[in-house]
Amino acid sequence: MSAATLLNKIHTGGYDAAFAALYGEDQVMAQRHRYAHAVEGFVSTFGEEGELMLFSAPGRTEIGGNHTDHNYGRVLAGSVNLDVIAVVRPTEGIIRMQSEGYPMLTVDTAELIPVESEQNGSASLIRGTAARFTQLDYAIGGFDAYATSNVLKGSGLSSSAAFEVLIGVILSHLYNEGKVSAVEIAQIAQYAENVYFGKPCGLMDQMASSVGNIITIDFADPAAPIIEKVDVDFAAAGHALCIVDVGGNHADLTHEYAAVPGEMKAVAASLGVNVLRETDMSTLIANIAKLRDEHGDRPVLRAIHFLQENERVVDQVAALRAGDFESFKKLVIDSGNSSFEYLQNVYAACDVSEQSMSLALALAQRVLDGCGAWRVHGGGFGGTTQNFVPLNKLEEFKSLIEQVFGEGSCHVLNIRPYGGVCVDKIG
Repeated sequence: MSAATLLNKIHTGGYDAAFAALYGEDQVMAQRHRYAHAVEGFVSTFGEEGELMLFSAPGRTEIGGNHTDHNYGRVLAGSVNLDVIAVVRPTEGIIRMQSEGYPMLTVDTAELIPVESEQNGSASLIRGTAARFTQLDYAIGGFDAYATSNVLKGSGLSSSAAFEVLIGVILSHLYNEGKVSAVEIAQIAQYAENVYFGKPCGLMDQMASSVGNIITIDFADPAAPIIEKVDVDFAAAGHALCIVDVGGNHADLTHEYAAVPGEMKAVAASLGVNVLRETDMSTLIANIAKLRDEHGDRPVLRAIHFLQENERVVDQVAALRAGDFESFKKLVIDSGNSSFEYLQNVYAACDVSEQSMSLALALAQRVLDGCGAWRVHGGGFGGTTQNFVPLNKLEEFKSLIEQVFGEGSCHVLNIRPYGGVCVDKIG
């Protein structure tokens, strides 16, 4: 529809049902303002001509399975009510993406080989996504897009995965009748990040953003992951899901993230397998002396974390399905302790003076010990912690966290029932 028609539909409540489904009833008016602002941004950037559509892709929260996906493990994750949205119109062959607050990105869909100068930049994700679409015999074309995001960059909520999924959903709906599945879009997004962006990530972030809701994923066969929905209502269990932003940033720590799968796979290779999912704890223990000689202690500790964390996900899912929230919280704490002690991704070894996440975890334990749960969230090395806070402790927890890390650093989130979507198609 035209920009004027779209704005009128937003302001008169035509998207209220979609906004309520995506963000909750209490967020409808805020989302009216947000989407109208994005339409106005599109018009000021690209003009009023053309038929416009609305798209959204959420951030994600990892609930269990810290750094297991890249070694074909299990995860428990959910999409959240923070997202990147875009106002889009199709064009001939050039993709122009204006993300609010950033320089415009321009990608020619006729030139899809990796560009070295784009590595570690968002243009590489656009080019890589378009390239993978063509490799899989899907159609592509150009578009103009104005995007804005409230998925905190470097926060552990995976703003990069949300961006990648958004591009995939746009190309699916504009040029493939929306027929590219959520699983395929996630796999395409991972390819773009691995091959074009240059980060050897696993598939959890993209899958949680693309599929949506709370899901458990088994990546034993990454080409055909097993995805199951897990029905749980944290509020009904008397808890709020709180993500604490400690102010870290992932931008200069790619080497720290890359070392995690690299070290795990090095240990796996020494055990005669490709990934740690293909071995077990008894084999690892039997070979520890040799593994220490070959790789040192940290890779061995990280392998121990993987093998224990992979089984812990099974127990977390079972606890949630049984309605045993107390056992679930204990498993969350166990996961966090394993990440801190064995995986060692709470602070970066290259800068031990920066330990804001360690401090956030210590403060959470002070308030939540015996009643809640806390852990490192996502990739680690700064960014965010995840906390399950009893509702009667929420005010106390939020006050202490924001006293230390600043106003707005404690985000009380909801699980979103949708992954990447064309907003016009909801309802």
